[in-house]
Amino acid sequence: MKKLQNLIGQKVELEVSGKVIFQGILKDIGQDILVLFNGMDYFYIPLLHVHNLRVNNLIELETNGNDPISPINDEQTVISYRKTLLNAKGRFVEIFVTGNKSLHGYVTNVMNDYFSFYSPIYKTMLISLNHLKWLTPYQTDLTPYTLDTKALPVKPLGITLQRSLEEQIKKMEGNLVVFDIGDHPFKIGLLKLIQDNIAELVVASGETVFWKVSHLKSIHTP
Repeated sequence: MKKLQNLIGQKVELEVSGKVIFQGILKDIGQDILVLFNGMDYFYIPLLHVHNLRVNNLIELETNGNDPISPINDEQTVISYRKTLLNAKGRFVEIFVTGNKSLHGYVTNVMNDYFSFYSPIYKTMLISLNHLKWLTPYQTDLTPYTLDTKALPVKPLGITLQRSLEEQIKKMEGNLVVFDIGDHPFKIGLLKLIQDNIAELVVASGETVFWKVSHLKSIHTP
């Protein structure tokens, strides 16, 4: 880790899961997360999804003339993935989890292996900690879709959140659910049973499909 910490302040290029390339200035790095500034925005990227990283001094960054202070973490403390999410609670952010869709909203709770996220489009969502690719804070004067803050209330699930994602999804048995923002027709249906890390889902055709819970990235009810 010391080798990587020596790169703080330098221009770097890195590849994230999904063959996504990021370029920017490495602002900070902890045991499980790094912070990259691309000239406009900060990206908090869990190291779990960083495939490779290299210095590239030839990178030319677009900038609006300002280098905003990182709006999430206290620069006096060592950063971590969990601490970043806790500090992001209630702040407007963009997150990337699956496919080519990003989600806009804010973190509401952080549990053992997942966090709850409120999106104006999808409402309350459960996001696996293992599958968040990156998080980008909004600037303070912006809101998702330029909605008035009154239109963005925190709407809890109506049930007490369980410590683990599997336990929480089990509470949703008997309800219609959407896995991974519905990126596959077999990921939308009636959740029949959660058992031994397997989700039994009845899709629109009546066919039963079994999904491994540990591979699910996001869950929400339509």
